[in-house]
Amino acid sequence: MNTVFIAGHARLPSGMAAKNMYETLTITAEIDKKYGVIVAANCTLATEHGRQFVQQLLRGHSLQDGIEMPVEEVKEHYLGKAGNALASALNDLYKQYEHYLGS
Repeated sequence: MNTVFIAGHARLPSGMAAKNMYETLTITAEIDKKYGVIVAANCTLATEHGRQFVQQLLRGHSLQDGIEMPVEEVKEHYLGKAGNALASALNDLYKQYEHYLGS
């Protein structure tokens, strides 16, 4: 298999629909081992539309280039209450990716 599956987590703000189902927001990503490219992504936002939007934002980014660009994309284009949680979960996902590279 040429990919790895990594998850990042962050606390959700109060007053969100997803908060009723989950305490934390999770972003999962399938990442190409050789190039660090996000092949597919998903998250625990409450709506299918939100999950698809996050996937579109993240797909194609190489984590070999760092996490700053995907975080900025989320901050610029996702204007919902979960924006900060998404950014935090991405940073956590990147830490997990770095840990994978170091192992």
